[in-house]
Amino acid sequence: MTIKPLIATMIAVSLLSACSSPAVKKQSKTNDPIVFSEPDLSAPFYALNPFNYSQPPVFELELKKAAAAPLQKLEVTDPNNPNRKMILDKNKLIVPTVNSSQRAMKYTVLAGQNEIDITEIDDFLQMVEGKARHYPPRFTDRQERRGFEAKLREVSAQLDTLAAKDNASFDILIRAFKASILGRNLDLGSAYTTKSLKYAQQILKINKEDAEANFWFGFSLSEGGGQKEAIPYIDKAIKAGVQEAYLVAVNNYLALSQKKNAITTLKNYKVKYPEETEVADRLIQEIEKQGRYNVWQILNNPAKS
Repeated sequence: MTIKPLIATMIAVSLLSACSSPAVKKQSKTNDPIVFSEPDLSAPFYALNPFNYSQPPVFELELKKAAAAPLQKLEVTDPNNPNRKMILDKNKLIVPTVNSSQRAMKYTVLAGQNEIDITEIDDFLQMVEGKARHYPPRFTDRQERRGFEAKLREVSAQLDTLAAKDNASFDILIRAFKASILGRNLDLGSAYTTKSLKYAQQILKINKEDAEANFWFGFSLSEGGGQKEAIPYIDKAIKAGVQEAYLVAVNNYLALSQKKNAITTLKNYKVKYPEETEVADRLIQEIEKQGRYNVWQILNNPAKS
C-alpha cells in the first residue's frame, strides 16, 4: 500500500500543541534557558487519499486550489487587539454551514455569514484519518494518541453544534459524520457510534450516491459488526471509483467467511490498480495459506520472506 507522509507545511501549530507533548532539551551547564520543541508526528498508517493512493491528500489538493484562486486581500481588526489592523492575504477553505445540499467549497480570505473557515478542521481530520480511519487505530505513541483524542472531542463537539441545525449543510454533516466515526474508532464512547448512524442517514437522504458517504458508512458498518448491511454501500463506493473500497470489501468478505469472494475482489483490484499487485498478491497468499481474517492486520505486519 502506498502511504504518503504528512507534509510539514500542512500541519498547523495550534493542532500540533494538542496532539503531542513537548520534548525538552536538557539545560546546559552555562544556565541557558530550557528550549521546548514539538516532536514530529508519527507517520500515518492509512493512505491519506483513500480515493486514489497515487494522488496527494484531498486536503493538500484543496490547499493548492485555494492558492491558485484569485486573491482579494482584506483589512480587518485584529481579534486580539481591537486597536490594531491586520491584512488577510491568504485564501482559506470556506464552506457554508446551512442551506446547501451539496458540496460547496470556496476559497477566500475570510468566512462570511453562515460560512465557516474549515481549513484547520480539515487539516486535523486528515491527520486523525491517517492513524484511525479503520479499527483498531494505529498509534505507536500513547501520548500522541491522547492528544488526538482530546482534540477530536473538541472538533467533534464544534461540528455537532453546527450539524444540529435543521438546515445544516452537506459540508458540515459529512465532516461531523467522519469525526464521529473517528471518535468511535478511538473508543471515545458509544455516543459516537450513535451519532455516526444519525449523520449517515441524514447525508444519504440528501445524496444516496455520494461516494465518500457510501465509503465511510460501508466500512463503519462492517467494522461495527454489520457486514451484510455494509455490502451495498461498499459496492457503491467501488463503482464510484474509491480505491480503498476494494480493500474494505475484502475485509468485509473475510468477516463473513467468504474467502472466495475476498480473493476474487483482490484479483479485480489488481486489474484496476496494477501498481497494487504486490499488496494484492500478499493478501491472497495470506488468505489462502494462513486464513488471516483482517486486511489491516495483515498490512500492519511485515511481509515474511
